[in-house]
Amino acid sequence: MRARELGRKSVVVGDRVSLVGDTSGAEGALARIVRIAERRSVLRRTADDDETTAEGRLERVVVANADQLVIVSALADPPPRTGFIDRCLVAAYDADVEPLLCLTKADLAGPEEVLGYYTELELPYVLNRPDSDLGALRALLSGRVSVLVGHSGVGKSTLVNRLVPDAARAVGVVSAIGRGRHTSTSAVALRLPPVPGVDTDPGWIIDTPGIRSFGLAHVSADSLLHGFPDLVEGTVDCPPNCQHTADEADCGLDAWVAAGKADPRRLASYRRLLASRAGEGDSRGDSDQRGPGEGDRRGPDE
Repeated sequence: MRARELGRKSVVVGDRVSLVGDTSGAEGALARIVRIAERRSVLRRTADDDETTAEGRLERVVVANADQLVIVSALADPPPRTGFIDRCLVAAYDADVEPLLCLTKADLAGPEEVLGYYTELELPYVLNRPDSDLGALRALLSGRVSVLVGHSGVGKSTLVNRLVPDAARAVGVVSAIGRGRHTSTSAVALRLPPVPGVDTDPGWIIDTPGIRSFGLAHVSADSLLHGFPDLVEGTVDCPPNCQHTADEADCGLDAWVAAGKADPRRLASYRRLLASRAGEGDSRGDSDQRGPGEGDRRGPDE
């Protein structure tokens, strides 16, 4: 339980706290949280991109003190949504958390188109099949606090159960129209089991519920660009106070992309986020943007 002197200060998964009382963990033991240590990183999201709306003003702390954001995306059933991945990357860079792309269901489709979309970022990634060895992923999780995020149905809970066999996270199915069903209902921190013969800290994973949207109202327009590091250098030739929107006739990003130095789809995604922040777009549709091979189809929020 939380001590009264903490007032309305929230405690979230990942917080490091000081306790008093019975910390034995025995049944019926009671301890109080009396202090919350300063957070070294805070991963946030909002329900909307526009900070002038009620949903945009309501920040949700996803997790505290994470070292790594593992973005779990299926390669098929449901198809990858690069708009959602782009949003997660923006949130990760803004929180100073390292991103890792985990592509599941690699037995159903290849990763070439998704990886090609992010080729300029040198984004670290792992591929996962139902029967694949998890050694490469375990090595990237070792000694770190990693938070897993992803749409429902991408196989996140299945992956968690393979990493932590005692987790018993509920596993759902994907409906006939390609939408995942929410199975995890709350964020939970899980200690990874030690690797036999390895003495290093195995690390922690924090599993989060399948989320419908990843609003970025808490991220400034300037910080938003840092989620697209492949575009940053292209703004050097922009005029003063350039907003980098499609309406800016002299925006250097258009010439940067025309010269083949960045994928035009990345610029389009960045500008969709800018428009959504200004209340001109649907943040839910943007987060549902399909993979590169799927075209720019917009669908209902999942």
